[in-house]
Amino acid sequence: MDALAVIIEGPQRLALRELALEPMSEGDVLVDVAWSGVSSGTEKLLWSGAMPPFPGLGYPLVPGYESVGRIVDAGSDAKGRIGEWVFVPGARCFRDAHGLFGGTARRLIVPAARALPVPESLGQDGILLALAATAAHLLEGGPAPELIVGHGVLGRLIARLAIACGAPPPTVWEADPLRSGGAQGYSVTTAEADPRRDYKVIVDVTGDSSLLDTLIGRLAPQGELVLGGFYAAPIQFAFPPAFMREARIRIAAEWQPGDLAAVRALVEAGRLSLAGLISDVRPAEEAGEAYPYAFNDRRCLKMVLDWRGWP
Repeated sequence: MDALAVIIEGPQRLALRELALEPMSEGDVLVDVAWSGVSSGTEKLLWSGAMPPFPGLGYPLVPGYESVGRIVDAGSDAKGRIGEWVFVPGARCFRDAHGLFGGTARRLIVPAARALPVPESLGQDGILLALAATAAHLLEGGPAPELIVGHGVLGRLIARLAIACGAPPPTVWEADPLRSGGAQGYSVTTAEADPRRDYKVIVDVTGDSSLLDTLIGRLAPQGELVLGGFYAAPIQFAFPPAFMREARIRIAAEWQPGDLAAVRALVEAGRLSLAGLISDVRPAEEAGEAYPYAFNDRRCLKMVLDWRGWP
């Protein structure tokens, strides 16, 4: 079986072509993908060639870990799941491409456990569940953030999720006027306009390691800085200000299935909205134009590819 897939063949070299799929085993399912999201963080690093060495990384590769669609076939151990609408956080089913991510394709074969049931009623917004689960993982194990740095999709989801869980509305910093709008129940400002220097918890989702000294300088004594972006440049900071504050720095790891289940429950209960976060939807055949636009145009908050026009 073949599947049409987006392939990053090397830095800034992207193609859309058929790839052979590995055979389906007894515990696998075959998913017809309806929509897949484009990550302006991790995938931009893959596309540009700026991704640091990473286990399993290599070209050519199929990007993507934000796909939703329907299970249309399954191995003998998973036949009962045919017909389910699911979220797929990437796949390793392609014979001639690296499978570190692997979700941006018309069809995917994955172990049944990696096809996570989600409400079909979410439509294209269902691709946002990975970012919502990332936001939930960031918030685990500590007080809710008082300051969020970055008002992209992840920053907005962290703010919405904190409020949905009963925390006071956080402050959000955003330097780009094109991204300062769209707040729901919280305020967006800039670092220059914010005099506060006693934040107990700051979450940074910019991926900009040069901000660390500034953010540490805004912490309260024994405050915590959570790094929620992906940082291509080495992390470094001036030690004396961090020492004086007894600052804690925490790195949030990859979300887990329990995080996705938690945010799915909040969405289904009407406590967490995913609306208004997808800015652009392009047919999959326009991937060659969609990816550079998603990465380079600040007006694009979140790009989604629509695969439904392909057989």
